[in-house]
Amino acid sequence: MDTSTIINIVLVALAALFLYSRLAPVKGLKNLPSQDFNSALQGTKEGMLIDVREPGEFKGGFIPGARNIPLSQLARRLDEIPKDKELYLYCRSGMRSKTAAKLLAKNGYRKLAHLQGGIGAWSGKVSR
Repeated sequence: MDTSTIINIVLVALAALFLYSRLAPVKGLKNLPSQDFNSALQGTKEGMLIDVREPGEFKGGFIPGARNIPLSQLARRLDEIPKDKELYLYCRSGMRSKTAAKLLAKNGYRKLAHLQGGIGAWSGKVSR
């Protein structure tokens, strides 16, 4: 094998690894469609609803009761999030909330759920 073939194989392997790390399911994360997410929120007094979008996005409309902890700040604000409560995460489309769930899972959080499709799929009330 020549050098360019080896480089191409390594690049393809790295690209595949990157895609897998982005799209792989998060262990223990509940992916809830809008109706189930809303039912879960209504059925809990102990849960915490977290919007992981940036503050400007949050101001444009959020699910009532949500706390804004942007994904960009999440790692340094873990002390604000209790480990014993069910955490309900959402973002605009579902990608950032899934990334947030991975970060939380790595830090010992086990009761995680996120809104499949993000706030764009939300059918409940939105506060402004």
